[in-house]
Amino acid sequence: MTRISTAGSYNHILSNILTAQERQNEAGQRTSTQKNGSDLKGYARNAEVLTAMKSIDGRLDHYTEQNKIVGFKLETQNLALTQVSDAADSARKAISEALANNRADGLMSSLQTFFKSAAGGLNTKFDGKYLFAGAVADTAPLSAKELSDLSGGTTASFFQNDTYIAQAKIDDNTTLTTGQLADDIGTDLVAAFKSIQDFNGTAAGPFAGTLTDTQRIFLENQLATWSSVSKNLVNSVAKNGSAQAQLDTTNAAITNQQTSVKTMLGDITDANMAEAATQLSQAQIAVQAASQTFISLQNSSLLNFLK
Repeated sequence: MTRISTAGSYNHILSNILTAQERQNEAGQRTSTQKNGSDLKGYARNAEVLTAMKSIDGRLDHYTEQNKIVGFKLETQNLALTQVSDAADSARKAISEALANNRADGLMSSLQTFFKSAAGGLNTKFDGKYLFAGAVADTAPLSAKELSDLSGGTTASFFQNDTYIAQAKIDDNTTLTTGQLADDIGTDLVAAFKSIQDFNGTAAGPFAGTLTDTQRIFLENQLATWSSVSKNLVNSVAKNGSAQAQLDTTNAAITNQQTSVKTMLGDITDANMAEAATQLSQAQIAVQAASQTFISLQNSSLLNFLK
């Protein structure tokens, strides 16, 4: 026959109270934090999956932040390349107008303005570094700043960039070419400006007033060159735009991946609030019941009858 002692009953009830309080605390923690646990111990059954998901989420966050910088760089390049392209197109139009009017009044002054704009575009900086200089990011890739600087020397001598073309890894499987080089972009452009500057300094120049027959023939030949220059620069702008489009597509895919990963993480870590509230209520009732039993046992002690 099993002996029932007062001490044994107390120990059993106290154990029930402690267990009920522990469950109440756990349910209260889930309710207040809206999480199933505070560390990996709280997710023991899903710890391996949770660790893998957090690693993926962290990597996606890295790409998201890095790609913002890449996007800013490509946008800056787009503005710079558009500036160069517009300058070339404006120069072509100025030559065309001079031919249409048979006069070169202000032609060289206009070309000077357009060259400075083109040079400024090629020497654009991003984050303190020259965009189109390759790895020589602290040296302006185009040394000529004024149209007059093109007098003498070869076209190639005005470019200071190297051959390094920047790339960026924008997701696990994609490396995007983001860089372009000043000499690739501007060699034909600078050569066209230099050709006019050199001609203007010969006995057949300068361009001023009514065009001479020699000047007219020269400018007519130049129009074809400038049309080709403009076309090539438009292609440079389009190349940069293609990189921007690819980056946007990749960023959209990363955003979708992040949404999926965060949903999976939430399924593991986020508490079911209705269930947590029910468990908290049940735990509170259990604590109250165990405490009431403890009080009842105290009141039924033999000592109370002997008083």
